[in-house]
Amino acid sequence: MKADPCLKEAVTSFLHELADVRLASKHTVSAYRRDLSRFTEHCGEERVLKTITRMQVQDWLVHCHASGLAASTLARRLSAVSSFFDAAVHAGWCETNVAAGVRPPKQPKRLPRTLPPEQTQALMHQTDRASDCRDLALLAVMYGCGLRVSEVVGLNLHDIDMHQFELRVFGKGRKERIVPLPQGAIQYLQAYLAERIAPAEEQAVFLNKYSKRLSVRSVQRMLKDRALTTGADISVTPHRLRHSFATHLLAGGVDLRAIQELLGHASLATTERYTHLDITKLTEVYDQTHPRAKKRTG
Repeated sequence: MKADPCLKEAVTSFLHELADVRLASKHTVSAYRRDLSRFTEHCGEERVLKTITRMQVQDWLVHCHASGLAASTLARRLSAVSSFFDAAVHAGWCETNVAAGVRPPKQPKRLPRTLPPEQTQALMHQTDRASDCRDLALLAVMYGCGLRVSEVVGLNLHDIDMHQFELRVFGKGRKERIVPLPQGAIQYLQAYLAERIAPAEEQAVFLNKYSKRLSVRSVQRMLKDRALTTGADISVTPHRLRHSFATHLLAGGVDLRAIQELLGHASLATTERYTHLDITKLTEVYDQTHPRAKKRTG
């Protein structure tokens, strides 16, 4: 690429690097593409990259804010632009990251939404769906191991170690981790694998009716349908199951750093959200049951 690329050329090159070199997921690449295309439209596709200023980044953010976007969306868009300029500096296309130091609006702190244990149990009730054996195995693995939905659909047969009762999981950025398989999940998984039919070259664990790898969207749809059938909470999502896994472990006395390793969080600060959730629930129980709390509220 020429020494002074235009914004469109630089963004295209960055997205190729993100997908082919950094091995980011399709979802991540797609999100970056959407955010950077909006930034490109605002600044002008043919604009020489090194002529873009911090003021223009701020102006773009103000423009986005005026359209009524949530603070979390603005933060994500700014993060995408900042990552792009980091790569541009590294490539020698510009001297500084003009998005660095630009602050997005403050985001309200939101605690992860979880399901109570009885709701996760309800999801495991048997149904008359043709895919019930597969669905039960998938749910048992996803909830029992705290996996992201992209991680569970990305599982291959050679990632399962039935002798050591472990799974090899590839998380964000293809970062590998080993997670233990609970006994209940092993039983459901063995039952499913015994009836799994697929061509030898198809290594995906969880398959659709065409014997191809199951998609993220299919898992999301399956959860909603299953909740309606079993009477479970229809607001269930794959990520709520992951949050529930962490919260239930914490309530059971599992060490926070162990939960961090199981979830594959790069930072302990991300995992610490669950301690706030636990304290919130503890406070609710206190207010409802403790005699001193009753006197205070009375």
